[in-house]
Amino acid sequence: MKVVFLGTGTSQGVPVVACSCKVCQSNDPKDKRLRSSVLIEKGGVNLVIDSGPDFRYQMLREKVTHLEAILFTHEHKDHTGGLDDIRSFNYLSKKPMDVYAEERVQQSLKREYAYIFENNKYPGVPEVTLHTISNQPFEVAGIRVIPIRLLHHRLPILGFRIDNFAYLTDIKYISQEEKEKLLGCRYLVVSGLRKENHISHFSIDEAIDLIREIRPEYGYITHISHQLGFHREVEKELPKGIYLAYDRLVLDCDL
Repeated sequence: MKVVFLGTGTSQGVPVVACSCKVCQSNDPKDKRLRSSVLIEKGGVNLVIDSGPDFRYQMLREKVTHLEAILFTHEHKDHTGGLDDIRSFNYLSKKPMDVYAEERVQQSLKREYAYIFENNKYPGVPEVTLHTISNQPFEVAGIRVIPIRLLHHRLPILGFRIDNFAYLTDIKYISQEEKEKLLGCRYLVVSGLRKENHISHFSIDEAIDLIREIRPEYGYITHISHQLGFHREVEKELPKGIYLAYDRLVLDCDL
């Protein structure tokens, strides 16, 4: 199984276009962070966790020619804003896109993209097939997915574990029961917004604490604000075995 980090950034903070901070102006490609998402490739099946506003560019950049499904962690726009751009995959596959989300998230999608779900659709609008998920394991194209219940401030959201890889973004709290689902994973990805505390996101220290508790072989921090600083400087401060993720990082989870 291969995992590609499509984006490791966040909409938190100053808009990049208007930003004068040194991180935004950095020439290091590891400081160029699109909205957080990952592509999972397993057995010829491509899955994406979250399709944010940068989704179209991320798919073009990685030359993705087919996509079987999208899994949504939650309904916030920086994670769902690219749903309209599945229409190219509809055209190529000649079928609707399978979308896996909780009922609450589906209702949000229906409000945001009402034209997709109308009975009398305008020609050429995106086609989706909604699949309702909960906190119970499910299968996507033969791939077993284990949801991990998280809290994003007070909003219940989902992380996902597939085989020895687990992805937790927008996390502020995880229960002991849910932590047990992570035990034994080799690759653990956890969001760490900045060094300072935040009401709805882990700080980098909180992310490190969770990774240390679960003890994966490799820990990665994602959903990074520019407030965290330069990639090369932050990674020097991280404990052994914990890394700052960056856009286009590839993990071969079979090794």
